[in-house]
Amino acid sequence: MDRGPVEGSTKAAGWVQEPAAWHLVERCLAATPEDGARGMFFQGVVGVVNFLQGEEAGAKCLAASGLRELNAEELYPVARFLEMSAEATRILRPQLGDWEQALRYIGTQATVDFLASMFGRDLMQAAAGNPWRMLQHMAEGYRVAVSYGERSVLWTGDHSARFVMRRDFMPAPYHEGVLQAALEAVGAQDVQVHGRQLSLLDTEYDVSW
Repeated sequence: MDRGPVEGSTKAAGWVQEPAAWHLVERCLAATPEDGARGMFFQGVVGVVNFLQGEEAGAKCLAASGLRELNAEELYPVARFLEMSAEATRILRPQLGDWEQALRYIGTQATVDFLASMFGRDLMQAAAGNPWRMLQHMAEGYRVAVSYGERSVLWTGDHSARFVMRRDFMPAPYHEGVLQAALEAVGAQDVQVHGRQLSLLDTEYDVSW
């Protein structure tokens, strides 16, 4: 995995702000060098912060990751994505309300960026405008987006499901944004996503539309 050129400290200011809520130190310690996320997600975080707070703030997020340049399709260590996301939530929290809302916003952007990629276009084609198919194929689609974790879907009704994630490094609010945006992308209405953190790296989400 290409770690990319490194610059500055990899310790994000967000760690100091909310260690109890984020558990960022523990999440980073749990990651191995093989646990990676594609550069498009890093670029999405920087883009969101650029849009809402300006390019100087976006540059701080990039610096927090310890990276100087990003390739959308390259895999980078997820620990660096956690560090970048921590800085982004610290910057966006006053504007968006709290760190959870900031994470949901970042998660929403992650879906937008993924669906615009060649990987996401395949997912949209497979889903064929059907929320049921979208969730089913998302469980597999994560495998091309990140190198870690397992996902599965348990159907609880015609318009509801439980989406289960094992060994995923991002907190539940992030994936609430991811899942809601994915369902809305195929035309689902009145989407509700409620996540629960089962352990440090395990979550599940009750999804309905």
